[in-house]
Amino acid sequence: MGRILFGLQLMLNVKSRTIFCKDNLDILEGINSNCIDLIYLDPPFNTNEEYVSPIESSAKGAGFKDIFRKEDIKDEWVKSVEFENPKLFQFLCGVKQFSSEMNYCYLVYMAIRLIECHRILKNTGSLYLHCDQTMSHYLKIALDMVFGEKSFKNEIVWHYFKPHGGKVNYPKNYDNVLFYTKGDKYTFNYEETFFKYDEKSVKRYDKTDEDGQKYKIYHDKNGIIRKAYLKEGKSENVFKIPFIQGIADEKTGYRTQKPLALMERIIKASSNEGDMVLDPFCGCATTCVAAEKLGRGWIGIDVGAKAFDFIRARLDKEVPTDIFRKEPDFLTDPPKPTDTTASDRDSGYIYIISNPAFPDIYKVGIARDVTQRLKSYQTSDPDRAYKLEYSLKTRKYREIEKYIHANFDNRHEWVHATKFDIVAAIKKENEK
Repeated sequence: MGRILFGLQLMLNVKSRTIFCKDNLDILEGINSNCIDLIYLDPPFNTNEEYVSPIESSAKGAGFKDIFRKEDIKDEWVKSVEFENPKLFQFLCGVKQFSSEMNYCYLVYMAIRLIECHRILKNTGSLYLHCDQTMSHYLKIALDMVFGEKSFKNEIVWHYFKPHGGKVNYPKNYDNVLFYTKGDKYTFNYEETFFKYDEKSVKRYDKTDEDGQKYKIYHDKNGIIRKAYLKEGKSENVFKIPFIQGIADEKTGYRTQKPLALMERIIKASSNEGDMVLDPFCGCATTCVAAEKLGRGWIGIDVGAKAFDFIRARLDKEVPTDIFRKEPDFLTDPPKPTDTTASDRDSGYIYIISNPAFPDIYKVGIARDVTQRLKSYQTSDPDRAYKLEYSLKTRKYREIEKYIHANFDNRHEWVHATKFDIVAAIKKENEK
């Protein structure tokens, strides 16, 4: 496997077999553009619940809050979406007006991350977003805005067994997986999508020709007798894969763990041996394990440090021992981009705006057009006292804004500092 992955890092600034423990947006922003072959993400579903793994399970201590409120999103995310994808921003504004606050906050959280996923994908790359009926319709529109409607290739239904749905509703027995590609040419290994025929279907092919191939006899619509040969399997977008059973070797106790069979089917279909697979919400590391078993490079990101414990334990348990295999890397610092001349991100403005009614504080934000941004502030002020103090056009606008808000006393983008200090910090960060 080491030889297979030997030239993989020519464009990628992250080593294969790395687990990051941090907010995935910070990590995604640091990854070079156009360098990932396949992204699978299984984000929170916006269920308004908190997931905690059972104490008796190996996943003890792992979990996450699937709850989104105003305090969980940042103004800079909204401004970044407005700058980089105005149509997506308009969609979010519509959701804010007509849907619940929880839905709006969830979609803001997802929107800025989907923009970054699109940026880091290769032009031949694919993205699979795992969701359920709670937000799938909203996420489909958001993905259409980011990737383009024609980039939507299919919706996979992961069908699993549930005994009943109660007496007042149908059972919930499937999840949705939205399949998008970045370009018109993309990896798709059709043969790897085949399911094996079940025993009952195989029995219908009860004849064998001179070459040893099984077939059955049938009449076509014109009444002509024809032969139908048994193929290796069939391709479907309904994946009938059961939940992980209690005694399965792969079971960790992580509440939202997905089956290896599901991940292996996706990875085989949309990547080749030696390609790079990334999971921004890797949880109990199922994507990473599947990628390792199939000879792909992988990167996992999760806000919980438990993900690293999962991948180490699961590699030892579920992947055949390789004497050359090294310990995965565990990092908390975001990678530093190395593709400054090749990035496909447009330049934008980082600006400083003042108002004499608010002495000693400055509005620091980002915009595509600083003149229009200033006008938008002026329309809300009868005295039209807002003033543009400073602006800088740079492709690092988002990173600089994040740095300013993280290192200066601020509230809702209003920074408490001297203009001199803010400008000096902007210039210093831009030169890095």
